Amino acid sequence: MDAGLLPNAHEHISAIAEVIRLAVAPVFLLTAIATLVNVMNTRLIRVVDRRRLLQDRVKDAGERCPDALRGDLHLLVRRIRLIYLAILAAIFAALLICLVVAGAFLGALASIDVARAVAVCFILAMSAMIVSLGLFLREVYLGVSLGVSAKH
Repeated sequence: MDAGLLPNAHEHISAIAEVIRLAVAPVFLLTAIATLVNVMNTRLIRVVDRRRLLQDRVKDAGERCPDALRGDLHLLVRRIRLIYLAILAAIFAALLICLVVAGAFLGALASIDVARAVAVCFILAMSAMIVSLGLFLREVYLGVSLGVSAKH
């Protein structure tokens, strides 16, 4: 084995080991995002089921449908849209986190400076998470304070 390659190989292994160590935090972040998406998806399923129930009631009532029932249906559609957008933003954040991890490995393997691109991806990921959590908070607020009454 050429003695000149050995130090370079050790440097690459050390760089990759460092990237693996640094990639642990984003992987935990991906786990947290997946858990959040699961919670939002469960909530979405419940709201969609409730909307279907109310749609059937509106259809059965026909022209005699109370305005409150139509209002509740409109609120559910609004909540569905908010949850969907929150999930979309969270998934976008997860994809950006994946780019952060891939970029870190690419930089270590190819010995190129990707620090700025990785930082931009991470900032965009955090921005997407802020949007996701804000949308989710709004949906929860609508569900709790203006929620569909159980009287229907």
